This record gives sequence, C-alpha cells and structure tokens, in this order.
Amino acid sequence: MDHINETIREKFNTLTNRQKLVAKYMIDHPYKVATLTAKEIGANTETSETTVIRLCYTLGFSGFSELQKQVNTFLIEKNRDDPLEKYRESTGELSAKDNLIHHIMNQDIASIEKTFSNLSEEMYRKIIDVILQSKKRFIVGLRSSYAPATWLHFSLNIVKGDTSLYKGEIDDAIYMLTEMDEDCLVIAFSFPRYIQETVSFVSAAKKKGAKVLTITDDPLSPVGVLSDWLIKVDTPSPAALNGMTPIFSVLNVLVSGVASSEWKDVGRRINEYEQVSQEFFPFHKK
Repeated sequence: MDHINETIREKFNTLTNRQKLVAKYMIDHPYKVATLTAKEIGANTETSETTVIRLCYTLGFSGFSELQKQVNTFLIEKNRDDPLEKYRESTGELSAKDNLIHHIMNQDIASIEKTFSNLSEEMYRKIIDVILQSKKRFIVGLRSSYAPATWLHFSLNIVKGDTSLYKGEIDDAIYMLTEMDEDCLVIAFSFPRYIQETVSFVSAAKKKGAKVLTITDDPLSPVGVLSDWLIKVDTPSPAALNGMTPIFSVLNVLVSGVASSEWKDVGRRINEYEQVSQEFFPFHKK
C-alpha cells in the first residue's frame, strides 16, 4: 500500500479530476478498496467503473484486480488494529465527568502509534540521509505549524548547522531562494488550514532545484503532492490543538536520527554551543 500511495502522490497532479476523486478514496479507504468491486468504488466516488480501471492503468497496474490484490496483501501483513479506532470504540463519547487526562494520553499515544506505523524503516533512513547530505536546509511552517518549525530549526542547527527558518512576511523569501540549488533541502510543515504562502515557497524552491521533505496530515495536501519525501502524521482535528504531540514525536525521531549518525560532530557542536552560551549569556546559578 505504501508503494501505491507513493505512486498516487507522484502522479496526482497529472490525473483527471474524476481520477483524483478515486485516488483520494483509495488512500483514505484501503479496506474498502480491498473488498469492493471497481463498479462499487466508482459509485462511492460518484465517478464510474471505467474511471477506476483507467486510474489503475495510469498507476501502472494491468487492471483493478492487480491493484486490489496488492492492497489485500498489504492489509494481511499489516497489523489490523488501529489503536485510535479501537480506543474510540471502547470509550465512546466522553462526558465532563470522565477522566480527561486518561482520554488525552490515550489519544496522543494512539496518534503516535498510527503515525509511525505509516513510516517504514527504509523511508526513515532515506530521510535521515537526505538531511545529512544536503548542503543547506530551509524550514517553512507558518501559523499553527510555526512552533514545530521553530523547534526543528533550533535543534537541527545544534546537531547539524546550516539550517534556516522562513518566518513569512518578516523574512526575505527571494534572498533565501537565491541561496537554493539542487544540493539544498526544504522541510515544509503543512496542516489544515493549508497556507498558500507555504505552497508558494515550496513551489519556488522546487523550481530552483531544491528537494522537499513535507510533514503533513495528508499525502495529497497542496504541499504533499510537491514533495520528494513525505511523512504523514496522524493529527486529530483540530491539528493546531490536538496534533502537536505526534508532530513533535516525529521531529524528535528525525533530530535523534541525525545526531546518532554523526555523533562525534554533534558532540563537538554541543560543547561549543554550551561554551558560547556560558560566555555571552550566562545562566543563573545557585
């Protein structure tokens, strides 16, 4: 299913509007794709059986049967227990007198588990490698995504360096773009409501040859379809309030992966950082 989703994301902008409806349905409802007929999927998406079959051809399959077989194989191998759905079924709607702490903790745990079930070890290693190998890194995350973008900017500068944060209107986007080439990486945060400025920045960076890693809730989000690598984060709605825990968990894993890969350099950078901080900005000591 990962291969199918990645192929859909790569070809999404070339699909017809009706094929896009079916493609989105395939990503959102893999269990239904595994059990329904092409005609039923066409009816559910208000398209047609022909549209479903033509999409399969476009994605490189000999027909719907081959695609359905691959989806079934994936679902058999995958752990079928969705922790978030299981939690919802077992608890139902919470009332004011229920244990809110327990509810929030379980929701966060379920979101983290679901997020990392979508991130394969192979993809994780590729992402760490591209972060390490890029000459410069540019991070963009606006509005509700500004907090995680700022933290990632701070952390990557400590463990790796050469990382810039685009802050929106107060920054000179044109200057940043002149600094980009095919050896640079843009890390973009994109969550509802999707910000057009982020999309414009990423689109311009792609034209300069930069590679793009997107952290988003939907592979078919406006920035998701532009990315070279993508991490899908399970963010309960509204993402700005309920989705920060899995987002920061992903960032912690990324920074830890970079640090562990170049620990000798990281240790040196951290020591230098501490020395400078004590010399110029001494902290209060008892």
